[in-house]
Amino acid sequence: MLPPLTASEATPRSATAIARRAATNRAHAEAGSLDTSINMSRTYPDAAVVGSATVTRQTSPEPSADPAAVARGVRVGLAAYALWGLLTIYWKQLSGFDALELIGWRMTSAGVVMIGVVTARRTWPKLIGAFRDRSTLLRLVVAAVLLTGNWGSYVWAVVNDRVIETALGYFIAPLATMAIGVIVLREQPTTAQRAAFGLASVAVVILTISNGRPPWIAIVLATTWSLYGLTKRRIPLDAVDSLAGETFVLMIPAAVLLLAVSGRTGSVISAADGAEWVFVVGTGAITAVPLMLFASAAKSIPFTLLGPLNLIVPVINFGLGWLLYDEPMPIDRVVGFAFVWAALFAVIVDRFRAAHRSSEQTKPILLASTESPAD
Repeated sequence: MLPPLTASEATPRSATAIARRAATNRAHAEAGSLDTSINMSRTYPDAAVVGSATVTRQTSPEPSADPAAVARGVRVGLAAYALWGLLTIYWKQLSGFDALELIGWRMTSAGVVMIGVVTARRTWPKLIGAFRDRSTLLRLVVAAVLLTGNWGSYVWAVVNDRVIETALGYFIAPLATMAIGVIVLREQPTTAQRAAFGLASVAVVILTISNGRPPWIAIVLATTWSLYGLTKRRIPLDAVDSLAGETFVLMIPAAVLLLAVSGRTGSVISAADGAEWVFVVGTGAITAVPLMLFASAAKSIPFTLLGPLNLIVPVINFGLGWLLYDEPMPIDRVVGFAFVWAALFAVIVDRFRAAHRSSEQTKPILLASTESPAD
């Protein structure tokens, strides 16, 4: 909210001042309505450890518009998203093992890596403070549970030849995020968002008829990711420290899980060869490295560009599942995906138009604020 009119504005010129302030309020209100149009999270779990699509109120200024910084941020962001997309190939190398055990190894290994990351960043005081605060700790636990569900569903789908369904889940995730914004945060949907909800609903019906069952993996991925984003929205830590806190919460349960399954025939401990051990131990690094790249990129990439870049991951997964792993893609499945793509296209166009309108409304206000009182 803007401050009251000053004495200098309470003159015959006050009508102009009031008009300027009203226009500024409209620009701010419209900018605020963009929050859930597309996944803008600073985190996106697994094929999404970083946004994501999360519901995030945009209270900080846009990243720097310096062309060189933006170009550098785009390159780094593309590297992060490419790594997340290619994680599908990484997990395929471990498809001989149980998905639940693999998640246990990932949690444990990621926790070890994040200890090193937090030490290097010197952010232990923040994390210790977060763990001492009961409400923050509870949110970290909830986020960790949701992250486990997301990671587990994704890894299970990859090792069980359901890669295309993971792509569908991450295509739907931004739409699920918008739905949370409308249902939970009581945000007013735009016409394009309403249309997107309708298109996505039609897609789910078509894919359910095509497969003979609902696309449960896609629904679980989209739901857990969107709820994860909503939870992270309330955690007073940045993306890296928040992920560190979540993995620390999960380390002990993961270690207990690994001890419980270690004696089984076919477990990692009893059956993995040297190359497979390298992949297992590396699961911590593949969690941390893309996240660090993304955190760096997000500082300089405008939010209107950051959102569409999120779609790189499901595009890669879709291509891998269809072209590399020969998963079936009948025409009715293509039609179902086409409805999802149409929904995403509608909200992306809507977001860019709204951002342009907001920018055009704000520019005259900024120019007017530089005028001298005598103008």
